[in-house]
Amino acid sequence: MKRPRIALLSNPKSTGNLNKLPRIRAFCSKHPDIFHYEVERANQIGEAMATIARVEPKLLIINGGDGTVQAALTELYNGGHFPSGAPPVAVLPSGKTNLIALDLGAGGDPVVALDRLLGLAQHDLAPHIVARELIALSGGITGSQPVIGMFLGGAGLADIMLYCRHRIYPLGFSNGVSHAITAVAVVLRQVFRWRASFLPPEPAQLSVSLRRAGELRGRYALLFVTTLEKILLSSEVGSHGNGALKFVAVEQRPWSLLRAFFASMAGQLGRTKLAGVHIEEADEISIEGEGSDVILDGETFRAGIGQPILLRSALPLSFVRLAAA
Repeated sequence: MKRPRIALLSNPKSTGNLNKLPRIRAFCSKHPDIFHYEVERANQIGEAMATIARVEPKLLIINGGDGTVQAALTELYNGGHFPSGAPPVAVLPSGKTNLIALDLGAGGDPVVALDRLLGLAQHDLAPHIVARELIALSGGITGSQPVIGMFLGGAGLADIMLYCRHRIYPLGFSNGVSHAITAVAVVLRQVFRWRASFLPPEPAQLSVSLRRAGELRGRYALLFVTTLEKILLSSEVGSHGNGALKFVAVEQRPWSLLRAFFASMAGQLGRTKLAGVHIEEADEISIEGEGSDVILDGETFRAGIGQPILLRSALPLSFVRLAAA
C-alpha cells in the first residue's frame, strides 16, 4: 500500500472548521495519500502524534486555530514521537486569529491551502522550508511545565484579547465585525481614556526582566513577545539585541500608542527610538505581576508576585511557507 505523504491533524471545534471541515473531509477522501486524524481535546494530541509518527509523513499539516497549533507544537517538541526528527509543519487558517498561518503565507480558504500543500509534497519541499524559533513558557501561578508557542500577548494586549473572546465573540458577529468592535473599544479606553464597565480594563502593573537589557516596570497598553516575522501592521519589526525573542511593549499613554501605531503603519517600528515604546530582542524574558494574564497562542497563563512567567527561546522547527497567492 502506498504510504501517505501528508498527515493532517484537525480540530473540528476550531472556528473555521465549523463550516469548512466537511469540505476538508471530502477533499481527504479523494486523496488517499493524506492521513487525516481528528482531535477534539488537547489531551488527545499526544495519542494523535504517536499515531501520526507511525505513518512517517513527509509533511505534517495542522488544521486549527493558534491554540491548536500551540498544543500540537508542544507535543511535537516535547513528546519524542519522531526519534529521527519531526517532519516539516504547515498550518491551515482555521481559527479566529490565525497569526501563525498568516505568518507562513496560508491565508484564505483552508481547502485551497491544503490543495497547494498537497501539490508541494509531490516534489522537493526544501525551497519552501523555513526555520522558526519557538517560545518555551514555564512558571507562573500554575507552575506549568514548558509550553511551546510563537506569539505571546500580555498586559493590555492580553486584556483586549480576553475582552474580545469573552465579551464580543459571544455576540455572534463575524470575526471581522468582532475585531472592529474591539478596536473601537480599545481606542475609547486607551486613547480617549474612557472608563466604563463595557470597555476593556486598566492594565495591571508589571515587571519585565530582559537578560542583558535590564528591567522594565509600569503599565503597558500593549506587550507581546514573538518569533513570528509578520507583526502588527509591519512586515517586520526592527529591534535591539541579538536574541531570538522579539519583545515589544508600549506604555499606557495615548501618545505612546499613537507613536507606535503610526510607526508600524510606516514600517518603521523599532527602527527609530520612540518615547514610551520599548523594543528588544532577548533569549530569556521574565514577566511578573499581581494576577496578570498572558496568552500564548490562545492559551491563558497567569503571572503572580513571586511567581513569574519565564520565556526562553527553544530550538527551531522547520515549517513550510506558502508563497502569497
